[in-house]
Amino acid sequence: MTTQETELILNPDGSVYHLHLKAEHVADHVILVGDPARVERISGFFDRIEHKISNREFTTHTGYFNNTRITAISTGIGTDNIDIVVNELDAAVNIDPITRQPNKALRSLNLIRLGTCGALQAHLEVDSIAVTQTAIGLDGVKHFYRTITTPSEHALEEAFMDHMQLEARMNQPYAVDANETLLDLFSHIGTLGITITANGFFGPQGRQLRIPLAMPAINELLTSFSHKDAQIINYEMESSALYAIGRALGHRCLCLCVVIGNRLAGKFSKDYHPAIDYLIKTTLTTCSSDR
Repeated sequence: MTTQETELILNPDGSVYHLHLKAEHVADHVILVGDPARVERISGFFDRIEHKISNREFTTHTGYFNNTRITAISTGIGTDNIDIVVNELDAAVNIDPITRQPNKALRSLNLIRLGTCGALQAHLEVDSIAVTQTAIGLDGVKHFYRTITTPSEHALEEAFMDHMQLEARMNQPYAVDANETLLDLFSHIGTLGITITANGFFGPQGRQLRIPLAMPAINELLTSFSHKDAQIINYEMESSALYAIGRALGHRCLCLCVVIGNRLAGKFSKDYHPAIDYLIKTTLTTCSSDR
């Protein structure tokens, strides 16, 4: 199937529209971060840098760490940006820009998101790491694609909806598991659990400033939920779409977040940058060892 120009928009040089990337710019290991400044923090650990490309909020550095080629990309905030980044990454490496047809040999990328989050369990200390075993999305992005839901994911969705009693006007939640191979590689570095992907920072995460909340008890409901001994451990804003779209395209996805605030305890990290650096270095070392 040939993709039309309005479906896959390319720049004059053949790079994908928003990211400005071609296949040769993208390594098999891709680290995704929200903040463009964090890309430079990651590439600061590289032995050498091959490419630096930037457009809008999307900054990409590709280089080598311990002889392993790694790409770091900033996505900006939210699942809408993840929809752009993952689809365009896949298009860059798996669709021929001349014929606009999928390549016969498809590349499967490791997409590892390094982010920050708010904890929803009292025992998660600030500056610790949360590992997203399963993401529950409140964003609705997955519902615009025909994707597979496993029986265990469906059971979690049903249990979650029964517990939360969400109004019909809200997005239907969806659950997506992390890639098992990546989860095995990184499970030792932090606390495993369920992550809630919120579609906003304030109201959707139970923060009230001047507008009254439709669900003022949302945090308490999330904290009290459990399913087959798994608890919801944190909030963030990207992992559900990453897991859903990435898996559907044949990529391996995992989300690792530094806890910068504990919503139950009302604590916020005094300086989370050392924890971020530890997470970056650990991720780079693990990727370079997995060859």
